[in-house]
Amino acid sequence: MATDPITQKLMYKIARAYYDDELTQQEIGAKFGLSRIKVGRLLEKARREKLVQISIQEPKIDADIELENKIEKKYDIDEVILVPAKSDHQRTLQAIGMATADFLDRVISGDEIIGITWGGTMLAMVDALHSNNWPGMRIVQLLGGLGSSQADMYAADLTIRMAQTFGAKARLLSAPGIVPTKEICDALRQDQQIEETLELGEKADIAIVGLGRPTSSSPVIKYGILSPDELVELEQQGTVGDVGLRFMDANGEAIKNEINNRIIGLDFAQYKSIKKVVGIAAGPEKYEVVKASLIGNLLSVLITDSEIGKRLVE
Repeated sequence: MATDPITQKLMYKIARAYYDDELTQQEIGAKFGLSRIKVGRLLEKARREKLVQISIQEPKIDADIELENKIEKKYDIDEVILVPAKSDHQRTLQAIGMATADFLDRVISGDEIIGITWGGTMLAMVDALHSNNWPGMRIVQLLGGLGSSQADMYAADLTIRMAQTFGAKARLLSAPGIVPTKEICDALRQDQQIEETLELGEKADIAIVGLGRPTSSSPVIKYGILSPDELVELEQQGTVGDVGLRFMDANGEAIKNEINNRIIGLDFAQYKSIKKVVGIAAGPEKYEVVKASLIGNLLSVLITDSEIGKRLVE
């Protein structure tokens, strides 16, 4: 049965008030002498009769939304955010940092536990964060210290800076990230403060992790975190990258190496227990570790550059 012209005219006025003037259904009811329920029914009727037609337009932005969608479906991941790859790698890092800061603005409410690792991409993220006042939030260091003259890239400094920017509490892991022997590692892990910090990190609502690619020119070798011989051994075992010095093969499986017994930080099983793990990476050398992280189901969210994105669906 066709709607009479008087009702059609009323539906038109209500739809204009709701969609164009952005009045609430309560305000529209008061304006036209209707109940809020009646307004809702008329709006629904207007949609059914095509008086109101809603279309979703792809925004005119740099990121390839269809490509993001393809990656999400192919690797069964919650969300992928791509930024344009720049000819200047530093500019790409800055774009990744800003995209991660924007993502955090969207998803956090201010009372979360957020765990972070280390690296140049993580530094770009911390540099881009927007100031807030969240005293109920805790920022947790997920990997022990890797101190050197380049300390601004490393977990303790990043944890402190992020906590200061968010007005949150910092929880530092007061231990080296990697120690000489398993015995030293075991002894340090028995320290109450270290044990409690790792337990808190495992309970994080969000972990933001840099995806690393160990090479002879990368920070892990450059600053003496690993020796060249250790790098060669890891490469021979098929290592494509790491999360918090936990090394993985092309399938995202943990590399079985004695280094694992000397690291003070979360392992893959603990990362997988965290509700939302956000992996961030940029640059062509990071493609293999990004893909491995997706195959190994280590990530909930991926923030990377468009060139890596294209390769992931080829």
